[in-house]
Amino acid sequence: MKTKLKSLFTWSTEELVLIGTFAALIKIVTLTVSLVGGGMNPATLLLKNIVATAMLVVLIHKVPRAGVLVLYVLQQAIIMMMLMGSGIMILPGYLLAAIFAETLAFLVGGYRNTAAIILGVAFYDLASRVISMGMSWLFMRENMALFFVALGIVGVGYIGCLIGLGTGIKFVKEFRHAGFIRR
Repeated sequence: MKTKLKSLFTWSTEELVLIGTFAALIKIVTLTVSLVGGGMNPATLLLKNIVATAMLVVLIHKVPRAGVLVLYVLQQAIIMMMLMGSGIMILPGYLLAAIFAETLAFLVGGYRNTAAIILGVAFYDLASRVISMGMSWLFMRENMALFFVALGIVGVGYIGCLIGLGTGIKFVKEFRHAGFIRR
């Protein structure tokens, strides 16, 4: 039992490098899409979330272990703090969302099951947005019109995440065919 528990929390160097590389790559690609698209308009917001979610699905298929989403969130927070000097306030909420998503995926069948991966990523995206909007409500409750504008923007982003789930599955099929993902 002790060795099984130890193997659950032991990560190989390759897995850690993959998680860090994907976290950085997702941030670079989404930032590039935002800059090339002329800022955060609805089209770039959809595309940015499609790409980010699809790449997250590929990452979890490539490293199907418990805790990969939590490590991804920590990497994203470090990158956000280095790039923008922010992100520390929303880190606890994102970590909580990642832990809940990991637990849900584990209860559904673990990361060896594609449906559990899709459900976990969808729940993570939804929970992180709900937590972010809850924090936004705390700061914007005096001007609810501004809050509803932000809610609309977050809703458009989540539609992109839902599209990205299907795109991620298509990417995984192609990567399996190419030999990048072996299971």
